[in-house]
Amino acid sequence: MTLQEILVGESKNVEFKEKLPERSINYMKSVIAFANGMGGKIIFGIADKTREVVGVPKDEVFGMMDAIANAVSDSCEPAIIPDITLQTMENKTVIVVEISAGRQRPYYIKTLGKEGGVYVRVAGTTRLADDYMIKELMFEGSNRHFDQTLCMGLSITDDDIDSLCQSMKEQAVKNANNEVQKESVKEVGRQQLRSWGILIERDGKDYPTNAYAILTGAGAFHTATQCGVFKGSTKEVFVDRREYDGPIWEQIEQAFQYVLRNIHLGANIVGIYRQDVYEIPPDAIRELIINAAVHRSYLDHGNIQVAIYDDRLEITSPGKLPMGQTLERMKEGYSQIRNEALASAFSYMNLIEHWGSGIPRIIGKVKAAGLREPVFIGGEVDLRINIYRNNSNSPDNSSYPDCVRDQSVLYNEISEECRRTAGEPPENRRKTAGELPRGEQEQKIYRYVLENAYITRAQVMTLLDLKQRRAREILFNMIEDGWLRKEGASRSTIYVLNTTEK
Repeated sequence: MTLQEILVGESKNVEFKEKLPERSINYMKSVIAFANGMGGKIIFGIADKTREVVGVPKDEVFGMMDAIANAVSDSCEPAIIPDITLQTMENKTVIVVEISAGRQRPYYIKTLGKEGGVYVRVAGTTRLADDYMIKELMFEGSNRHFDQTLCMGLSITDDDIDSLCQSMKEQAVKNANNEVQKESVKEVGRQQLRSWGILIERDGKDYPTNAYAILTGAGAFHTATQCGVFKGSTKEVFVDRREYDGPIWEQIEQAFQYVLRNIHLGANIVGIYRQDVYEIPPDAIRELIINAAVHRSYLDHGNIQVAIYDDRLEITSPGKLPMGQTLERMKEGYSQIRNEALASAFSYMNLIEHWGSGIPRIIGKVKAAGLREPVFIGGEVDLRINIYRNNSNSPDNSSYPDCVRDQSVLYNEISEECRRTAGEPPENRRKTAGELPRGEQEQKIYRYVLENAYITRAQVMTLLDLKQRRAREILFNMIEDGWLRKEGASRSTIYVLNTTEK
């Protein structure tokens, strides 16, 4: 370790000790934490507060090394074998105790037992592991997957299994990228679910695993995706919030649509067609939410959180990174699967394309859109990924026709001159309805929502050249008549199509 690295200070995998403590437990907790994590070093002979290299007295060096080795051997369970070496820094001798990441987890202090002696490393400090962390470490140590274990308290019927198989096939077809991929989707049956670990067969009867409960939204434990819009760059002021539960693929789609409704949407002209341009690439948003769903820890009772701030989109996935995974390796495309059954199901349903390619592909799409590279934070308790919004870096639309620079312009109201410039939208972008609201103004609003997915009160005022009070009155009437549904609150309120029966 160089002097420059020392000057940075303690971190998630480095700890300083000025001298050997009288009680070995004062540093044995960190030994345990490093073995339960990504490994680390304890350096004796460096002051932890000032980072001054004080060194170890030469006549005490070998006695200290023996004492450290004996303390680790006597105190830790399972056994930990440290690599203890000497290093010269500023003409002084320090002792470096390196602990490798262990595979027989959880490691704990013998005298405290598993209940009170399991420690982990979080944000450069050593702390007692929570119950879910201990369970996570136990699964890692036994090379098992939580999602493939029996879901206690959940009973299923043959019809339930058949329904899941049918739903998964429908999702596979829906998520196919082309007709060839659609035609290649095969039926999924019970035997396939067993091989993935979604079902467990015992005495000729199928039982559900945790993966089954997660996929279907059933089971004793609750999993949900929380979405919210915040004013500013902190969570101090809520503008809107939603929580989605049910089958995991529905949570993904609902969270994805929520983000699209709450970020900026512009327009572009490609050839003769008008094309929507979101400030953040939709493919990157969807893939991030999918990654959070398939790679999160379901032992952690927290929920996936999708937060939209003025300056960024933030997606938080509960649970520490799986054993062997780091932020750096993740960004390079290294995939460490935590939930093996879910990963197999997601692959079948065409939610995942190629193992390990998701994060690099997301980074590439975000940078190609002119945004700064996503920021990855944490990994010790949860994983947070930020995509920063930057309106100044959005695609240049100075060459667009005036009629499509503002997303509030209804396509049907574009002038003939602009229509010749912009052209008709592709046929599959043109939505129609069997019936329309009675009034002409209501029809214009309805067509606008069909074309743009939602409308705001300000856009109604612009579209129909109305005062605020009248625009609010028309929207209220359309809600009462069952044409629209209100979503959001305050300044983020939008009006979307009401898909329920009128």
